[in-house]
Amino acid sequence: MGACLKARRVKSFVTSLFKIPLLFLLLYLFVCSLDVLSSAFQLAGGRVAGDIFQDNAILSNPVAGLVVGILVTVLVQSSSTSTSIIVSLVSSGLLDVQSAIPIIMGSNIGTSVTNTIVALMQAGERDEFERAFAGATVHDCFNWLSVLVLLPLEAVSGVLRRLSQTAVDALRLRTGEEAPELLKVITEPLTKMVIQLDQSIITAIATGDQSMRNKSLVKQWCQTTTVMSNETAWRPHNFSLSVHTKKCCHLFVDSSLSDLAIGLILLACSLLVLCSCLILLVKLLNSLLRGQVANVINTVINTDFPYPFTWLAGYLALFVGAGMTFVVQSSSVFTSAITPLIGVGVISIERAYPLTLGSNLGTTTTATLAALASPGDKLAAAVQVALCHFFFNLLGILLWYPVPVSRLPIRMARALGSCTARYRWFAVFYLLLCFLLFPSLVFALSMAGWRVMAGVGTPVVLVIAFVAVVTILQARKPDYLPLRLQNWDFLPVWMTSLQPLDDLITKATLKCRRKKGKKVSCSSEGEGLELNWSLDSQSLTGNTTDQATPSTSANSIIILNGQQAGSLTCSVQNRVSSSETTIQLTTCE
Repeated sequence: MGACLKARRVKSFVTSLFKIPLLFLLLYLFVCSLDVLSSAFQLAGGRVAGDIFQDNAILSNPVAGLVVGILVTVLVQSSSTSTSIIVSLVSSGLLDVQSAIPIIMGSNIGTSVTNTIVALMQAGERDEFERAFAGATVHDCFNWLSVLVLLPLEAVSGVLRRLSQTAVDALRLRTGEEAPELLKVITEPLTKMVIQLDQSIITAIATGDQSMRNKSLVKQWCQTTTVMSNETAWRPHNFSLSVHTKKCCHLFVDSSLSDLAIGLILLACSLLVLCSCLILLVKLLNSLLRGQVANVINTVINTDFPYPFTWLAGYLALFVGAGMTFVVQSSSVFTSAITPLIGVGVISIERAYPLTLGSNLGTTTTATLAALASPGDKLAAAVQVALCHFFFNLLGILLWYPVPVSRLPIRMARALGSCTARYRWFAVFYLLLCFLLFPSLVFALSMAGWRVMAGVGTPVVLVIAFVAVVTILQARKPDYLPLRLQNWDFLPVWMTSLQPLDDLITKATLKCRRKKGKKVSCSSEGEGLELNWSLDSQSLTGNTTDQATPSTSANSIIILNGQQAGSLTCSVQNRVSSSETTIQLTTCE
């Protein structure tokens, strides 16, 4: 018996030992797929991004500049690319620092879309999805709240511009070497075999160089030599000639496909690799980080220091996030890498929040080092733009982190995670709304003029503020409100709940399901209900449609297709107690 137990332990140890290099391999492929995904977006939308940046009349409007920053960063999937374009525009005199600041704020928002997309890959398991989506959207909430406070403040006082100008004047700036690219040393050997892009073409289009408009972003030649020629009878002066000497080596170097076609191919392939790696990573992490191992890691990562130094743990996490982002040179890579860890429960959202804030600071430090590599005549402007990015994130941290009461992004992210776990479709709706529909609407209003924007925006802001204040009073001081406003029951259901919309989506989904199947329903009444299905103790969240409401009644429907047998259980939880209803199935036809 003892020998058998020992053999099992050895087998378990050896299996775990082989899983660790597999984990690093999947993480490597995951990071490489993010790099290729960024290249795919640049091929598909890079020229559009360059054209948008070229219109300086639009960029002079701070609200339009903010939206341009969001949309361009979403298009190219890289805040580094959009920031480098902004630095080029400022240093060349085509854009002033005051107009560049809102675009930088927008790029800060746009870069957080990557880890939100990564969170969608964990939608299969309800609890994991709730944690992962909350951990991803805490970045969005922080950026949006910071912009809501700092953009009006910047428009009125120019605080970021003045701070950055003071810092530039105080520093003795000298041009330096290029910023280190530590992660790319590891990833480029693989990604360069897939695709190589000429980033300068997007920047050239943005700065108005029409000769670059018809050139492909796909790099053809990787080495060019300048040949000097002496004067001749027909050319009286010396001249230089650029000669291509070494062709690039990647999959699309001799391709006749357009940039858009290559971009779409790479987009599909990189998303496939990204999703596959993420799913395997989550499964591998779940198998490795369970039982006592998970408890130990949770204790190490999420435990605070002893009193009175409990507050130091969060700031240490902030510095760790900044340092790790500086090493990998990408906030998207770092936040996307910790999203699965948040989903499986290894990192709590309270600890992920300072890690994310530190990541925001880390990516600005890299941009500052890159700006220091600028030529002498462009150095001051480039560094000032990079410092504006740094001060924006620093002021955002001072607003939303030091005082525990001010950590609104955590509460907002938890609410979004809870809503998304109940209504799965809300995740896609959230992405489209926050990163496409809402910015596009604001952009259209800002282009119509300040009067139109104020006429539409002011009533909307006042209504949102009124609803927020009344909702807080309903929860904490209902006696301060008139009897009519002590709850929202007098409003139609569609104004207070997503349930009617969920019902419509459910009906549309059920029509698309296979006709062959067994439909089983479960309903209950109580307060704050949630219904869950399981078959032989295995969760069936992927096949259920929860129609629970936080009020007094709930109904859940499950469609079982194919031949299945076992014990189907509908569990009902509420704030007071829980119960289970078990249905014995023989077959499901």
